[in-house]
Amino acid sequence: MNKIMLTLLAMAIALLFATVAAADHHAVKAASKEGIGTYLTDAKGMTLYWFKKDAAGQSACAGECLQKWPLYYREKVAAPAGTMNDEFGTITRADGEKQTTFRGYPLYYFFADKAAGDTNGQGVKEVWYVIDPGSFMK
Repeated sequence: MNKIMLTLLAMAIALLFATVAAADHHAVKAASKEGIGTYLTDAKGMTLYWFKKDAAGQSACAGECLQKWPLYYREKVAAPAGTMNDEFGTITRADGEKQTTFRGYPLYYFFADKAAGDTNGQGVKEVWYVIDPGSFMK
């Protein structure tokens, strides 16, 4: 009987960890870095950016732009502390692809960011920026 209880307990713990890991997969997080401040990342810590030429609900990055600035998309997003889930949404781009937004603005990665915490896209051509959730488009 003890062996069955231990097996059931082990299965319950494994299921709990799997559920937490799956939920974290869709989490957007807030990170902080000296010289950058607070900014949004995906669940793995990869920096998310916005494009100054975009409009709320519409992406201006297409074609070759997407090679350097791949879009970020998750069907559902768990918002970090200090933000609300309804601040994240989804648009369907002109090319038919879906893209996650923050306060209506499309989110992107930067191809030169290779590791969690990289912010190499900050200020590129004075149109690409990290997103400070405390002040972005409020």
